[in-house]
Parts: sequence; structure tokens; C-alpha cells
Amino acid sequence: MGVKLAGVGLGGIPESIVLLPPPPSQATIPSWHPGVFRRASLGWDPGGARATLLADVVHPVLASIRQALERHQLLPAGSRCLVAVSGGLDSMVLLHALAGAGTGSPHHRLVVAHFHHQLRGREADLDQELVAETSQRLGLPFLPGTADVAALLDPGESIEQGARRLRHEFLARTARESGCDRIATGHHADDQAELFLMRLLRGAGSHGLAGMRPDDPSPADPALRLIRPLLDLSRGELAAAAHAEGLHWREDPSNRDTHHFRNRVRHDLIPLLTRHFQPGLLRVLRREQTLLRDQAEFLTSLAQGWLDASPAAAPAGFAALPVALQREILRLQAEELQLPTTFDLIEHLRLHPEAPFQVDAASIVQRELAGRLRKVRSTPENRAHLLSAITLDLTLGAGAAEFAGLRLAWEILELPGDTRAAAEGGSPGVEEFDAARVGAGVRLRHWLPGDRFEPVGLGAEAKLQDLFTNARIPPDVRRRLVVAETGDGRVFWVEGLRIGELARLTAATQRRLRWRWERVD
Repeated sequence: MGVKLAGVGLGGIPESIVLLPPPPSQATIPSWHPGVFRRASLGWDPGGARATLLADVVHPVLASIRQALERHQLLPAGSRCLVAVSGGLDSMVLLHALAGAGTGSPHHRLVVAHFHHQLRGREADLDQELVAETSQRLGLPFLPGTADVAALLDPGESIEQGARRLRHEFLARTARESGCDRIATGHHADDQAELFLMRLLRGAGSHGLAGMRPDDPSPADPALRLIRPLLDLSRGELAAAAHAEGLHWREDPSNRDTHHFRNRVRHDLIPLLTRHFQPGLLRVLRREQTLLRDQAEFLTSLAQGWLDASPAAAPAGFAALPVALQREILRLQAEELQLPTTFDLIEHLRLHPEAPFQVDAASIVQRELAGRLRKVRSTPENRAHLLSAITLDLTLGAGAAEFAGLRLAWEILELPGDTRAAAEGGSPGVEEFDAARVGAGVRLRHWLPGDRFEPVGLGAEAKLQDLFTNARIPPDVRRRLVVAETGDGRVFWVEGLRIGELARLTAATQRRLRWRWERVD
């Protein structure tokens, strides 16, 4: 069966043609060996009988792709790569270039995948037919997939977002099932420029503006690598190579619909900026993204180092950090907790320690004094308890507070010395702790599911819920009890239980936190 394609007519002008596939048995598979870069012609000979292999001529586009593969080590020896092919210009160039670079040899094995979104009817069917026939010509396995994108959207998800999510899920699943460790996509320099401008107009930080990297984890499975060998090439360069080599591809009419934001950027904004402001716009934006990416990665390394080295950092440690580093520390934690990393959320958490923020119907997040984030389920009980908390500023030296029926007076004492009596709790309602280990602030709140605590003498942390059960404290009483936590969110005291191992007095103690408490309700 013939397939209608965008191809090359007289004078290199695309026209509608019908390509009849040659017999599969006559296709040849290109090869590549260390030190010799060979590439298949990106088209077929006039008779359509075989794939032509040219060993001595390297097209500049193919050379650029080869350099990207080598520079970023995108296809190490022994890797198996799933090539995501839509049938459009960029993915068809990618497929032929990878096959021509010898990635179908035993050194690198290719598998072709195509996802049908069920959004464009017969046009999408023809896309799949082209990819299937091309894969057969190149002697590569072809694995199609499909899903009704419009019917599978999550609440609030756009068609574009849903299509991307389902496509990546399919690619990751197919990669795992076919034994591939990486997925190659056809994103190129124009995509990077569009992404930069879209994110700039919507508001983004350096990570967002830096755009796509040549090698990233798959958004659907971080164990898989997502590689992008075409990022240094423009759409114009890809089209010129495809025309020169007689490559055929499909055009998606929806890419011309300027009702879509990306298409307005592509067809209106970028030509306007190029024509009237910066003829070298793609080159300039590519350079800016490189600078932003390098700076963002450096800031991330500093933030991760702080998180790794400061599990018990004093609250003042976070507050003294540069603002940019504070934001990055919070952004990394938000990513790990699968929270949105919007500016508004990060800034709220940075400026308002201890203040709960309801992210969505299921989650509440807040920042502890020391910069750590805590995420809990949004239940009526948790909302009530999270909104019921106070913080004691120990840098004041002494103070008093009343919380949830508990009256508390506290003071900092320069009293090194004997620790035995204090470790047992001292006088009723009087307890002492190592002030340095507690830090600059204490937060009083109610018990929450997931809290852990190590009373003196237990030898290990345990769930507070289990400790309550062992102490035979009824569930209705547990919710009334007050706990105290350090600035980084670790519980060191629980009303009615032994003091915690975390802040007990030791021979090295120099300053004590002493408090007196009593029930007044």
C-alpha cells in the first residue's frame, strides 16, 4: 500500500507524493565500527530496491549528530536505544541518522517506537504507516502504541499535557519491555528557543529557562535515560538535510494552528524577533541557555551539598544563606516530595516558616525553621493540628507561652555539670535539655501520624503511635498531648513520656534549656 508523504519535488519544493516500499528482503542494515563513521543515504535509490550506504561522504547534519553522540556519550557501547518516531521531519532525520551512524550494529541496537494519540483520525494512521514501513526498510524492530488521549486526561490537564504524559509513559514502558536503557527523541534547537520564550512569558527560573539537556532522566521512569542528539541543529538545517537526501516525512496540520500558544511563538513571535531585533536569535538563545544551565547546575550542587551536610542545622543557618540558595534548597525538596516548584509556593515557604500551605486537595506542606520541608496528608484532623502550633524563639534567653492547655516557662542556663538527675526528668514538670542540640527555636504542636521519637533508654527511634500504644494512652488523649520539635522538625520531647535521646544532657553539655510545664485545662 502506498503512503502519502511530504517529500521533495522539482527544485527541492515539498510536494505530495506516493512512495511504494521496496521488498523488505532487499533492505540492508548499515554498520559502524570504531574509528570509521559511515552513514546510510537518507533516501532510497531511484528504483527503490535497496538502502544506499555511502561510506565516504558525511553530511554536515550527520556530522553534528555524531559529535553530539560522542561529546555527551549518549550511546555508550552496548547500549540499546528506543527511538521515538512520530513520522515528522525531526524524528525521521533522527531515525535515519542513528541507523546511518551504525547504532543498529552490535555496538548499539535500535528499536523504533511510535505512539498514536487518537486525535487526528486517518492522518495519524498514515503517520504510523510511514514509521512502520521505514522501520522495515531499515531492518529495525517496530513497536507501536496507542491511547485515547482525550478520554484519559487528568483533572485540569490540557490535551497537550495529557498527550505528553501518556506518550512518555508508553515510551518508558516499551523501553523496559524491549530491554532498552535509553530513549532518543528528535527535539532540536527551534524547540529549545520556543521553550525558552514560552517559559519566559509564563515566568520561570534558571532551571526552566535553561531548557532541555542532551541527556536527562525520563519523566516517566528516572531509571531510563532520555537523549536528544539534535539539540544543536535548527529545523531549517534538518529540512535542508532531508531535502538533499530525499528523506520523506509527514506534516501535522495542527502544528500550523495558531490557537495553540506554542504555535504562536513558533510562527509569529520568533519570526518577528528574528526579522526586527536579532537575526541570530536561535544562536543567542542557545548561548543564554548554556549560561543559565551552567549556573543552575552550580547552584543545585551547593544546595544539595547543604542538604546532605546539614541534617540538624540550626534555624539561623538557613536564614543566613543567600536568597538564591534558600530558594534552590526548597526547590530540590519540593521536587523530591513531588510538589509543584512554582515561584509562589517556593517564596511562601521561604518567607513563612511554620506556616502550612495547602498545595492541593491531598497535601499540606510547611517549612521548618531550619529549612526542611514537611509534607502531610490533607485531612480534617491534620489541617486542624497544623494550624495549631507555636514557635519559641530560644535566642531570647527566656520566655513563657501557653498552648493547647499547656503552660510553659523556659530559660537558657549556662550550667555545665552533673546530668543524671535531669536525664530522669528532675522535679515533676521540670525538664532540661542540651540547648545546643535543640537549636535556636522550638516548635510546639500536636502529634501527627508519621512522627518518630526516641525516648532516653529505648535505643532506637520508634513511631510515636506505637509508643502511645505501649504506654496505653487512649486515642482521644493522644490528640491533646503536646510535642516539641527542633527547628529541623525532629521531635525531642513528648508530653507525658521520657525526654528524648536527641537533646539529653551529656558531659559535653555547656548550655541547658530548662522548662517548667503544667496542664491548666
